Amino acid sequence: MQWLESLNLYLIVKTLHVIALVCWMAMLFYLPRLFVYHAQNAHKKEFVEVVKIQEMRLYKYIGLPAIVGTLLTGIAMIALNPSWLKVADSGLWLHIKIVFILILVAYHLACGYFIKTLGDESCTKSHKFFRVFNEIPTLLLIIIVFLAIYKPL
Repeated sequence: MQWLESLNLYLIVKTLHVIALVCWMAMLFYLPRLFVYHAQNAHKKEFVEVVKIQEMRLYKYIGLPAIVGTLLTGIAMIALNPSWLKVADSGLWLHIKIVFILILVAYHLACGYFIKTLGDESCTKSHKFFRVFNEIPTLLLIIIVFLAIYKPL
């Protein structure tokens, strides 16, 4: 296991961060698509029952570990590089990125809310709403990745 000894702790944490982020984004891309199907087929009870199970399992078993892993490894990377938080040393890119991450966390929580309201049939949103809602994580991901790689500010 000599190769393991040569790895830098920061790179290990960064690798785990990217893996967790990919899992989290996969959930955020697919779950709203399930909401579209759910809202579009609300009159088909058997179909809705299957989709409700898929929604909950995706959110609980993929989304929850992925968001926790993403946030914890992100915090760990900042802890390993505390100078990133100093605007004079690294600029505003991280602060702006954190704002967009918080918006993404709010989006994740909104998905949990929609699982509940779709599940108890109190949701008033249409499948067209969920088609637009489905695009939000893509836009946020583009901004977040751009900030993380390019660090423009």
